Amino acid sequence: MEKEATKMVNGGVKSKPRKGLPDFLGSVNLRYVKLGYIYLLSLSRTFCYFIPPLLLLFIFVYRFLPILAFPLSIFFLLLLYHFLTPSSVFLLDFSCYRPPDHLKITKSDFIELAKKSGNFNETAIELQRKLLHQSGIGEESYIPRVVFKPGHRVNLRDGREEAAMVIFGAIDELLAATKINVKHIKILVLNCGVLNTTPSLSAMVINHYKLRHNTESYNLGGMGCSAGIISIDLARDLLNAHQGSYALIVSTEIVSFTWYSGNDVALLPPNCFFRMGAAAVMLSSRRIDRWRSKYQLMQLVRTHKGMEDTSYKSMELREDRDGKQGLYISRDVLEVGRHALKANITTLGRLEPSFEHICVLSSSKKVLDEIQKDLKLTDEDMEASRQTLERFGNTSSSSIWYELAYLEHKEKIKRGDRVWQIGFGSGFKCNSVVWKALRNIDSPSHYNPWNL
Repeated sequence: MEKEATKMVNGGVKSKPRKGLPDFLGSVNLRYVKLGYIYLLSLSRTFCYFIPPLLLLFIFVYRFLPILAFPLSIFFLLLLYHFLTPSSVFLLDFSCYRPPDHLKITKSDFIELAKKSGNFNETAIELQRKLLHQSGIGEESYIPRVVFKPGHRVNLRDGREEAAMVIFGAIDELLAATKINVKHIKILVLNCGVLNTTPSLSAMVINHYKLRHNTESYNLGGMGCSAGIISIDLARDLLNAHQGSYALIVSTEIVSFTWYSGNDVALLPPNCFFRMGAAAVMLSSRRIDRWRSKYQLMQLVRTHKGMEDTSYKSMELREDRDGKQGLYISRDVLEVGRHALKANITTLGRLEPSFEHICVLSSSKKVLDEIQKDLKLTDEDMEASRQTLERFGNTSSSSIWYELAYLEHKEKIKRGDRVWQIGFGSGFKCNSVVWKALRNIDSPSHYNPWNL
């Protein structure tokens, strides 16, 4: 008969196992078995303490169930609605930067400064004079004077200085209007077509305002005048991914970087249309923000015609034979834009058939005339676009926000109204976004570029 032999080793028990049985004592230190037993007894005593309160709660619920049934059902229905309904994106507020008065320029001042710069020959001067006369731009748009320096060439220092002025100016006004703490901003999307620096302009914003270290930051470049709506689309997707967050969108174009100081007639037209400006927009996916928001995002449709060579080449950044950079716009751009707009409207019409207000990108008088004719729009429909073009010129992707600011300034936005913003850009792209007003929008006393 086999004898059991035991031996104490390091405070535990070692045993030679019986044949056919697992070596329980050899694999477990009895000290831990004892601790586990004590813990189990302690847990049992703790559970016993909760038995009387649980019994009392059961008796209470059983007795008052008929009274609690209705409020409990409402609570669970609201909870179900919260988790099953898709989240909305709200526009809390927006701001449009108005540069200082010393940067205002009249048509005559433009031509005079262009002559004094010595950067243009007589043919270039006369072409710009003609284009300014036909542009639809008034006598109070804004241009940085640095572009009229003799021998001017595009450079990063001038570009960064202008970018800081217009971008920080727009964001400062927005933050003052919304009272949002910058540490609560989770998402930042900035679009600027031509100026792309390292570090990026979005990084410049993060550094200046000391945004949180985990900010979802995106810098969109080279996407033209329709990039503002692309930024809204990207921010919407990010807000859906990060529920209960704020998104800051900044749209701008830097005139000192689009300016052409040469004599190639194909590159001169943008000088006569593009002007300084920037817009900042605050979006939210927090349901509680609905009560203080101005608008709710309803529809967004993007159309890209880049697969067609004519569309793709209709707008592009080029260099002349002297290496000077300029923006080329082909003669086909109106026809290209017409096809892109038709495709975009075809899709949008199936989703959102009616609008009370329209904000068409204020590119030029000729473009606005063609769109008004093609869409059979009234002068009232085009009022915001034409007034914006006259007062501020073509501020690129921020233009549609200056137009919405005009409608607010005139107190034309009423609760339930739908606003259709349309943007066009290189690629070629046509993008649309539809907003629904959540309340009557009164003319703000501050932070509106149309206020005197």
